[in-house]
Amino acid sequence: MVGPRTPKSSSPGSRSSGATRRSAIGLLLGAPLLSACAGVQQSLSQFSNPFSSSSAPPAQPAGPQQQATTAGTGGVKVAVILPLSAAGNAGLAAQSMRNAAEMALAEFQNPNIQLLIKDDNGSPQGAQAGAQQAVDEGAEIILGPLFAQSVPAVAQVARTRGISVIAFSTDSSIAGRGVYLLSFLPESDVNRIIEYSASIGKRSVAVLVPDNAYGNVVEAAVKAAVPRRGGRIVAFEKYGADRATPARTVAQQLGSADALFIADDGDAVVAVADAMTAAGANLRNIQMLGTGLWDNPRVYASSALQGGLYAAPDPAGFRAFSGRYRTKYGAEPVRTATLAYDAVALVAALARTQGTTRFSPDVLTNPSGFAGIDGLFRFRADGTNERGLAVMKVTTGGGVAVAGSPKSFGA
Repeated sequence: MVGPRTPKSSSPGSRSSGATRRSAIGLLLGAPLLSACAGVQQSLSQFSNPFSSSSAPPAQPAGPQQQATTAGTGGVKVAVILPLSAAGNAGLAAQSMRNAAEMALAEFQNPNIQLLIKDDNGSPQGAQAGAQQAVDEGAEIILGPLFAQSVPAVAQVARTRGISVIAFSTDSSIAGRGVYLLSFLPESDVNRIIEYSASIGKRSVAVLVPDNAYGNVVEAAVKAAVPRRGGRIVAFEKYGADRATPARTVAQQLGSADALFIADDGDAVVAVADAMTAAGANLRNIQMLGTGLWDNPRVYASSALQGGLYAAPDPAGFRAFSGRYRTKYGAEPVRTATLAYDAVALVAALARTQGTTRFSPDVLTNPSGFAGIDGLFRFRADGTNERGLAVMKVTTGGGVAVAGSPKSFGA
């Protein structure tokens, strides 16, 4: 079994004899968790919303396309495609993700990989051109792109060569054969929080979700998760600009519920909770539930949401990563930077342990999964992923873990 070990340095390598495809391929990513480093965690809002930064490119024109670069000297070539010259926050995020990818390479003990880093200019055409250039140069797997609309263009190139893509978009609709998503998907948030709420006896759930694409994803997930855990949905409403009417409808049925699930971000969650209170609901008498988008200062400051529970990665991993990133680059990483780090550490470990089948679907969809900065993750055959998330409680000081991340996946 290939499992995590404690190296003498903070390198993420993992070695063991007798490795098999069905074994757990553990990655020890980063130094020991720095629980004393408070205040570093950034919001997951953009990071886990599939219809924000990883879905659509910015409206502003991109800057000049950056020249392709390489990192590392190993024999296994790995493409990294990011919108490095995209305008605004997207370009800044891409630069931070490139730093994290190179940091993973530096921290891994003697990796046998070389990163072929391509700028897609924030467009599908740029992503396709970068992918084509990389595979022509011998890339065996592609990491990226970030934007959902660019993933199919990259996948088209990859499939002609029979290689896999590990993309960073959070739009699960673009996952598929040979295209795996490493991002945080709303489905994992929903499954974890509903599982936990059922375990503490909260099985009658009222639900409020936004009437948009994100809400549609959450709706499908919650309507599957609640009955699977032996629960029932006692009220379900979608809201748009008018939050008051759906809030009144749910408030009238809240007496038969023991949990209220609201899936939205920041100001929107607070506004919905306030609308529920205005409709006569006493939210202190019901368990509030949410997704990783609740990791937001607006939520922590809301009196109505205190004690609410949401699913998210344990922040300790990101705190440790952030500390090392700041030491190396003198700046804070974006929250999505851990995706690039984990992707590079994963392919480095697979290149070391899995021989010629290193990036095959059987290896990538290992049911035991992998351990990354943000906890366990595994790829499903359909290209989506499952993550081992913690359950966090809303307090005025931020999110506090009430249930840790699982140490292994169930069957």
